[in-house]
Amino acid sequence: MAAVDNLIKCLFVIIFLSTRSVPGVDAQLTPAFYDSTCPFVESIVRSGVEEAIRRDARMAASLLRLHFHDCMVHGCDGSILLDDMPGFVGEKNAFANVNSVRGYEVIDDIKSELESICPGMVSCSDILTIAARDSVEQSGGPSWDVSLGRRDSLTADKNAANQLIPGPGFSVAQLISNFEAVGLFASDVATLSGAHTIGAAKCSTFRQRFFNQSANGKPDPTIDPDYLRSVQQLCKRLRDPNILGSLDPFTPMQFDNIYYKNVQSGIALLGSDQALFSTHGITRMQVETYSFDQEAFFMDFATSMQRLGELSPLTEGEGEIRQNCRYVNSFNRRHRHCH
Repeated sequence: MAAVDNLIKCLFVIIFLSTRSVPGVDAQLTPAFYDSTCPFVESIVRSGVEEAIRRDARMAASLLRLHFHDCMVHGCDGSILLDDMPGFVGEKNAFANVNSVRGYEVIDDIKSELESICPGMVSCSDILTIAARDSVEQSGGPSWDVSLGRRDSLTADKNAANQLIPGPGFSVAQLISNFEAVGLFASDVATLSGAHTIGAAKCSTFRQRFFNQSANGKPDPTIDPDYLRSVQQLCKRLRDPNILGSLDPFTPMQFDNIYYKNVQSGIALLGSDQALFSTHGITRMQVETYSFDQEAFFMDFATSMQRLGELSPLTEGEGEIRQNCRYVNSFNRRHRHCH
């Protein structure tokens, strides 16, 4: 009997190991999802992110923003990666994305390598989620476990992108409303806004605030005078609107808590950032805490990013694993057939 019991136990272990982490079997997100099907997925993504940042240091912020803008529209499903196709216009063309989001080719390159090693196994949405974490870590910020097992959407929603992705001039009330609409908390607003400790924005995004905030020919009075002059010099009225301003002028490539010190001092490029401190309430208290306690910011940021990454995932029986992140598989098959 003992021998039979041991045989049964062994068979159970074999069956368990053969089914765990297999797409379509485990519908729950877990860090171990690819352990048996594509065990090198995280190292491959990490290498791809490292190379992208080596070529362009600003890419770290871009990949982080790409993930956030994806998750704010019907969850983290890779919908932002889709190009226009017959039947829908992609989210790339949404006003919130067209002038501020980039990094698509980095995800393409990583996906191509993974398809050569683990064909049909790793979703574009999982790649994007890992890449966002790695971008933060490689910029000096915190790391966290990324739960995996997402599948990719079959469509995109440009209108929802325009409605749900916060704008650079949003008030705190508007920010909280948009965050809560997708399943985030009011406390996530100031925490995730800390992503602006790295990266840049185009003058066209924030110029009105520095020249004509209330259509009276005057700038936002909350702006520090020295900072105001420097940004006005950068973004003169008739100059190229695509000129970039650093979201954190002091450590623009370093993920740290200087962003919150800046906001306290009126050194915020975006109106939505300054509003976090100018508005009394939870966001002001968080700005005050994070400005002197970087460890608290890092811990909360990691938690908020995990919560963001698990918004409405597509899992077993939903979506697909795209072969090309820019197109659904049915389009890829038709395209290959035509050629």
